[in-house]
This record gives sequence, C-alpha cells and structure tokens, in this order.
Amino acid sequence: MNYRTLIAAPVAILAACFAVSASAQTIETPARNAHIVDLSTGTVLLSKADEIPMPPASMSKLMTVYMVFDRLKKGTLSLEDKFLVSQKAWRKGGSKMFVRVGDRVSVSDLLRGIIVQSGNDACIVVAEAIGGTEEDFARMMTARGRKIGLQDSTFANATGWPDPGQMMSARDLATLSRHLIADFPNLYKIFSEKEFTFSNIKQGNRNPLLYQNVGADGLKTGHTKEAGYGLTASAERDGRRIVMVLNGMDSIRQRSQESLRLIEWAFRTFEAYSFFKKGDEVTTASVWLGKEKSVPLLIQEDLRLTLRRNTRDKMTVKVRLTEPVPAPIAEGTQLATLVLTGPAMKTVEIPLVAGANVEKLGFVGRIGAAVKHVIWGPS
Repeated sequence: MNYRTLIAAPVAILAACFAVSASAQTIETPARNAHIVDLSTGTVLLSKADEIPMPPASMSKLMTVYMVFDRLKKGTLSLEDKFLVSQKAWRKGGSKMFVRVGDRVSVSDLLRGIIVQSGNDACIVVAEAIGGTEEDFARMMTARGRKIGLQDSTFANATGWPDPGQMMSARDLATLSRHLIADFPNLYKIFSEKEFTFSNIKQGNRNPLLYQNVGADGLKTGHTKEAGYGLTASAERDGRRIVMVLNGMDSIRQRSQESLRLIEWAFRTFEAYSFFKKGDEVTTASVWLGKEKSVPLLIQEDLRLTLRRNTRDKMTVKVRLTEPVPAPIAEGTQLATLVLTGPAMKTVEIPLVAGANVEKLGFVGRIGAAVKHVIWGPS
C-alpha cells in the first residue's frame, strides 16, 4: 500500500480550490439548541444539542405545512379548495389568523395564515379537514415525519401548543426545512412573504431575517415560555443555501440579533467548492500483466464539499493504492481511495474505481513481461 500525492495539473487546482466536509465548528451562542447546515454539501457548520428533542413551539407548524404541501403536489388538494372552520379552531388561543366559525376558507389563505401569521386557528382548520381530528392529524404528522427522516420528533397537535408529546430536535427541523425547500420549490416561496391580510387584519411575518439583506427567504419563528424564543431560517447567496435552527433564546431581541450574527458567520467563514464530477478521472494506476499498462481511476459521484476559507490552502490530497494492480481488472472495481486531510476538518475518504476493463496478457505475453521485469525492473 502506498500514497500518491496529487500535485500535478490539473490536480494542482485541487489543492487550492477543493473543499472537504468541515467538522461542526465551535462558536459560542446563547441558544440552547442550534444546528446550522450548508445544504449545498450537507456539511454541518454548527451543532449544539441538536439531536436532543425539545419543545419546538410554532416551529412545528412547518410539519403542518409539509402535510398540506405534500397533498398539493400529489394533486389530492388544490389551493382553491375550502375548509370549514370549527368551533374548536375559532376558539383556539395564541397567535391567530382570525377565521370565523362556520366560514369556509381557501387552502391558499390558510397556508398564509399559518406561514405568515402563525395562526393556531388556521392549523386546526387544516388538521381537521385532512385528519378528521387534530389528534389523528398529529399521528399522521408523526408517521409522515418518520418517513422523511425526522427521527427525534413526535407530534401531539398541529400548532406547537405546549404538550409533553410535542417534541422536535433542531436537526429534525433542519431536515424538514430541506424537504420543504427541495420538494416544493414553488410553494416554498410563500415563506418569503412579509405580510398577509385576512378579515381586514394585516399581520407581518415574524421572521426577523426577512427584513435584513442576507438572502433570507424562510422559514418560521416559535415561542413558548418553556421553549424560549426560536427560529428556523434559510438564506441563499450565489447558489449556496444555509439552513439554521436556533431555540431557547431569552427574548425577541436576542433571537433577532443572534440569528443575524450566525447566518453572517456561516456565509463569511465557510465556502462550498465543486471539483470532481461523477465519472471524472482522478489519476491512473499501473497494471501488472495486463493488455494495458495502466487503468484510469474514476470518482463515482459528484464531489462538492465545504471548508473553512482560511484552511483550504493547507489541505493534503493523496491517493491511497497498491500498484501495480494485477490483471484482469473489471470496470467499476474499487482500486484506490482519495484521501483528503487538513486542519479543522474530518479526514475524507472517497473510493476510486477502475474506469475500464483490462484483460490479462496471454501466456507468451506474461513470459515476455516477466523477462522484461527481471532485466529492466518495474517500468
């Protein structure tokens, strides 16, 4: 087994421009729970108690919205459909859209009532229309959440109202946000709307980042006495998207200031880079007793990863392989590993596979190669 350092062009570009998955970086934050991820690469930039189930308050409304978006995408609902407002929905306290009992309200308005106005009443209208009861809808939310990767989340209601059974982790909220953004790009645009008027009552979106010039376009705030002040947010700049989940802060002011500070930190401190595309040749391996003297080594997937900007030039990029590789070689066989190391990052190892079939030499050819090897040594 030996290592080959990649230093020749075009791999020299790699040392300057290639990025690798950064381990979650330490930065102090007053948030009790925090999770920041670069969606362009899936790299976690900040992790603080992000797998611990916590009371999510109104941030759990994102799952209620997901349930509606999913049905709109499948065609079992339309934005023009209207849902009946029950006595329970009308009476619900907390944040309200101000629907009236007995009215029928369009799905389009109800979504804005949930997303922009954080209406608990709108959530219950949706839950009863889809699930029959809010309790049954909550069970549907939990089951659907499991299917999309929410491992630490359970739902007891559609609103985020305090309940021991209403728990989500910061990591799950980021996962849910990723689905809302990626699976429903047109509907997701509602999250960027700054105000909505219903029943002649205009209410503004409570997401503080929407009013800052940071590229923010979603998602949802939350607050209860137990949960503290929270925010699940997303921002995009130059094709790079960050999702941030913060919870357990002390005030609206702290939530606003900390969310702005951390989203700027994420964009300023890290960068995402692309280098290899699926099928690119990284290097070659010499072949022993084959009809070809070498075989190309290919990467199997696109490689786009994230690194701290001030450490990218300190990377080491090597290929670990044993050569010459004896023939025959089947195309697609893993022959080597691309190894990337550097400060403030986890070692990344990526398999490299044979890019072609290489047949074994016939008897005469093998004798000739053996004689040549004895006389001249390895070529």
